[in-house]
Amino acid sequence: MTIKLTTVGWWGAYPDSDAATSSFLLQADGRNILIDCGSGVLCHLQRYLPLEALDAVVVSHYHWDHVADIGCLQYAARIQMDLGKRRRPLQIYGHGQDAQFSRLTYLEYCRGIAYDPDRILEFGRIRFSFCPTVHPDPCFAIRAEVDGRVLVYITDTGWRDELVGFARAADLLICESSLYDEYRGVVPGHLSAGEAGSLAARAGAKHLVLTHLPHFGEHERLLDQAGNKFRGNAELAASGKSWLV
Repeated sequence: MTIKLTTVGWWGAYPDSDAATSSFLLQADGRNILIDCGSGVLCHLQRYLPLEALDAVVVSHYHWDHVADIGCLQYAARIQMDLGKRRRPLQIYGHGQDAQFSRLTYLEYCRGIAYDPDRILEFGRIRFSFCPTVHPDPCFAIRAEVDGRVLVYITDTGWRDELVGFARAADLLICESSLYDEYRGVVPGHLSAGEAGSLAARAGAKHLVLTHLPHFGEHERLLDQAGNKFRGNAELAASGKSWLV
């Protein structure tokens, strides 16, 4: 069984015109799962999936560029249920290490569910696992596995050796690249492109996609800097770009 992953949003901090911040749509085993739901996501998501077909949302952390559109999605779930298009509340999964977790529940229309970062979260044959990142607020990288296929999403983190093992042998590694190498360490809690490439190389990843990109400079330089460390297939995330894992 394959995993299809589609880029819904890829900017860091705030969306550029006609774009969105962090969000990816995972489709496997007959399920549609949104990973993160940043600013502008709801508009773009509907290009790839009717909102009533969304089964669940899994959130890495509660910074606005990863959850800003949760509120609009909750309103959408309410209208869909009122109109009979959605039969069950939308399940929104997030960690319980932040008081903002309580916002994931919205009346009877959306149910916030705390995942345990030390346990496997299962959606049918899809198995999610988590690893803490290095960030000012609690944040978790996400690994999704289906029948031996491995997708890893690493967002908002400084360097952490444990993430190498977490991403081991990933068929597809989506990794934040908020900084050009010359800014490495200047902004705490974020990776440079070279660090993303090093992480991919040390993990033995097959394919690297850079996301959470900065609002300055030439993004092709990020690829060059990642390529100095990672000799495999690497590219920049882009709206609507999909991969089969």
